[in-house]
Amino acid sequence: MRTGWYRAVHVKSASCRSWRALLTARRMVLNKRRDIENGLRALLREVGLKVGTPSRKDFAARVRELAAAEPVLSSLVEPLLSIIAVMTQEADRLTKQVLDAVRAEPICRRLMTVPGVGPLTALAFRATIDRPDRFRKSRDVGAHLGLTPRRYQSGETDVQGRISRCGDELARTALYEAAHSLLIRSTKWSALRAWGMSIAKRRGMARARVAVARKLAVILHRMRADSSEFRWGKHAAAPAAAA
Repeated sequence: MRTGWYRAVHVKSASCRSWRALLTARRMVLNKRRDIENGLRALLREVGLKVGTPSRKDFAARVRELAAAEPVLSSLVEPLLSIIAVMTQEADRLTKQVLDAVRAEPICRRLMTVPGVGPLTALAFRATIDRPDRFRKSRDVGAHLGLTPRRYQSGETDVQGRISRCGDELARTALYEAAHSLLIRSTKWSALRAWGMSIAKRRGMARARVAVARKLAVILHRMRADSSEFRWGKHAAAPAAAA
C-alpha cells in the first residue's frame, strides 16, 4: 500500500447494504415472475394461442380461458399460475418494505421532490452513493454509474460511442426509468424537463432519456451533498407581441 499498488475502496454502511439487498431481492422476484409469464406465453403459442396484452390482474384468467380446451395444457398451466400468484404476493411484501424504508429516511423523501423520482429510484440512489463526499464533483456520478459515453481517441481519431454501462446497474436502471417518467408522464413544468424535451426533438427520445438520467444523477448528488431542494426553474420570458 505504501508503494501505491492498491487504491482505497469505499465500504458502504450497513444500512446502505441492507437497502441494496432489499432492492436486489425485489428485482429478482419480479424478473423470475416475468420469466414464468413468458414461459406460459410460449407454451400457449406452440398450440396457436396468443395471450395478448391483458392487465396483470387479468393475466391468469386469460391464460385459463385459452387453456380450458386443452386438458393436458391446462394441467401444466395451473401450477405455473399458482407460482406467479405467490411471487406476486411476495413482491408486494418486498415493495411495502421499500416504501417503509423510504418513509423513515428523510434524505430519500427530499430526493423524491425531484419530478420523476419515486421511492425505488430514491432508495437505489441513496444506497449506491452512500456518502456524497466520495465524489469530488457531482458530474463524476454520471460516469460512476455508467451514464457517460465511451470515447476512443488515437491521434486525430476521436469517436464517441454508447454509454459505458459500467458501475451499479440497479441505480442506472432506476435513473433511466425516472428519466422516462419525467419526460413522458410528468405534467408540471420544470427546466429539467424542458431541457430533456429539447434534446428529444433534436436527437430522439432514447438519447433524451439517457441525458436526463445523467443529469438526474448530478442533481440528486448535489441535493444530497448540500442538503438543498430541487430547483424547478422559471419559464422563459414570452416574446413581446409585434407592434
